[in-house]
Amino acid sequence: MAPAQKGFSWSNIGVGAIMNMFEVTTLGQPLEVVKTQMASNRTQTMTQALSTVWSRGGVMGFYQGLIPWAWIEASSKGAVLLFTASEIEKVASNAGVSPGSAGLLGGMGGGIAQAYATMGFCTCMKTAEITRHKQAEAGIKPPSTWAVFADIYRREGIAGINKGVNAVAVRQCTNWGSRMGFARLAEQPVRAFSGKSEKDKLGPMERIICSSIGGALGCWNQPIEVVRVEMQSMAKAEPGSNRPAKPTIANTLSYIYKENGFKGLFRGVQPRIALGIWQTICMVSFADYVKEAVAAAAKKADEVKAAA
Repeated sequence: MAPAQKGFSWSNIGVGAIMNMFEVTTLGQPLEVVKTQMASNRTQTMTQALSTVWSRGGVMGFYQGLIPWAWIEASSKGAVLLFTASEIEKVASNAGVSPGSAGLLGGMGGGIAQAYATMGFCTCMKTAEITRHKQAEAGIKPPSTWAVFADIYRREGIAGINKGVNAVAVRQCTNWGSRMGFARLAEQPVRAFSGKSEKDKLGPMERIICSSIGGALGCWNQPIEVVRVEMQSMAKAEPGSNRPAKPTIANTLSYIYKENGFKGLFRGVQPRIALGIWQTICMVSFADYVKEAVAAAAKKADEVKAAA
């Protein structure tokens, strides 16, 4: 865990933005695209989903929605997440809360904050970018992403481009609460196994193991992610479909269950586990290193200033 600091750690805004930009530009967006493809096409196998994404432009098909939506989302949500989560975790730790519970509270608060701050419209537009290609498969030329954005805003205003934001908030709250909570909780057995005390720093591999555990276990909430994708999907309902005209979390969950059964609620969970692990490694393990480096630099600057 990064060292506790007094006052607000404003540097975490920049650290969060940088780390999330790195995460999404490397493995994040390709895994997000595959996950969304499977969640919105719930009868496709992993092989079929990969083939479909590849048919949209080869390697570049896996980066649909990266520019501008994923970059806008990553830079803003990373800043909000890391700042909010770090402050809540710091306050909880100073109050005597256990590392696992402090991580849980920090992740939940950070997840909710980022959802309502920027993620609502960004996830909506990223999903629109990926699912609008269903129109091309049906022989209809899909509009550009900006045309989709303008059309939704013209017809439905702010509410339209934030469609599914409540599902996003539930997902992010449970996502990062679980990821950070489980990652911090995993530090205890890892320390015990390696013979390290609470004061000893974990090594790079140990931190990655903890983050991987947190990222994988945080995917228990996949049904809400499938619901979120369905609510934001640009795909038109099939003739005779019972797809809700005005989707809510409850009626969309019911629709998916009736159409695809319990298994349908977990479509795309494999790439999401990989995505969750990578996101948690970037935003917990790697971010802890960066936060420690920033804190050390700030401390050194204060010592130089005091000695002058």
